[in-house]
Amino acid sequence: MIALALHGGAGAKAGRDYSTEIDNMREIAQFARDSLLNGAKAFDVVTEVVRQLEDSGLYVAGKGASPNAAGFYELDASLMNGADRACGAVTALQGFANPVLVARAVMEKTPHVMLAGDGASLFAHEQGFEPIADEAEYFTRAGRFESNHPPGTLDSSSLAHGTVGCVCLDSYGHLAAATSTAGVFGKLPGRVGDTPIIGAGTWADGQTAVSCTGQGEYFIRVNASAQLAFRHAGGQALGEAADAILQQIVDMGGEGGLIALNAKGEVIAPFRSQGMKRAWFSGDSEIVSEAF
Repeated sequence: MIALALHGGAGAKAGRDYSTEIDNMREIAQFARDSLLNGAKAFDVVTEVVRQLEDSGLYVAGKGASPNAAGFYELDASLMNGADRACGAVTALQGFANPVLVARAVMEKTPHVMLAGDGASLFAHEQGFEPIADEAEYFTRAGRFESNHPPGTLDSSSLAHGTVGCVCLDSYGHLAAATSTAGVFGKLPGRVGDTPIIGAGTWADGQTAVSCTGQGEYFIRVNASAQLAFRHAGGQALGEAADAILQQIVDMGGEGGLIALNAKGEVIAPFRSQGMKRAWFSGDSEIVSEAF
C-alpha cells in the first residue's frame, strides 16, 4: 500500500481561481506516485514533494514567500521520518531557496533538531547550499493576492497565512511528513509559527503522519500534529481526532487545516477556513486535487 497527501496552504480565498495550483498539485502528486511505485522511500518523497512546492512560486513557501513587516524573507521548514522519529528544522532562514533541504541537512549533518536565524543561514552556507542572488527578482510573493490585512497588522484573528506540506506512506510501510512556509503575512521579524516545530506543525511516527497549515500560533497552543498522532494511537479514528483538534483551534479564534494519513493508507485533509489547496491518493485511487 502507498498513499500520499500534500497541501498548498489553508489560505485559499473564496472567489479566486486556483486552477494553476490545482494542476500543479496534481502533477506533483503524480510524480510522487510514480516514485513510490518505483520503490522510493517516504522520507525522500516528502522532501522532494515539498521542494517542488517551494520551487513552484505558487504558494507562500520557498519562492512564493512574502516578506515580514521589515521587508525581509524569513523561511521555516521541518520534516520527520516516522520509522525512527529522526527530524530536522530551520526557522527564520534568510537568503536560501529551499528551507526543507536545509532542515533535512540539520537532521543528517548535526546532532540538533532545529537551527534558527543567522545560525541557520550560516549552516546552509557551510553545507554548500546556493544563496539567492537577487531576492527582489527571485521571490514571487504568491500570497499578495490572499492577504486580508495590511503588512504589519498583528491582530491574530485576521492573520493571513500560507504553507506547503506532504505526508506519505511508502511500500515498505514507513511514514514521513514535511512542512514549509514563509509564515503569516506582515509578521514581526523573528516570528516563529508552528511549521518548524516538531509536534505542532509536523509529525510522523510508526502509525501516523501529519502536516498542518493555518494560523500557527493556535496550532502551537494545542500541539496539533502530535496530539492527532497520540489520539490516533490511543484508538481514536483519524478523522475524529482531526476534527477535535481543529475545533479546539476554532474555539480559540483561529483557523486552518491539516493533512494526515496512517499506516493503513487512510488519508484525511480537513480544514476550518475558506479553503485549503490540497491533493491526495491512496493505493491505486484517482488523484484528487482541489482548493475548496
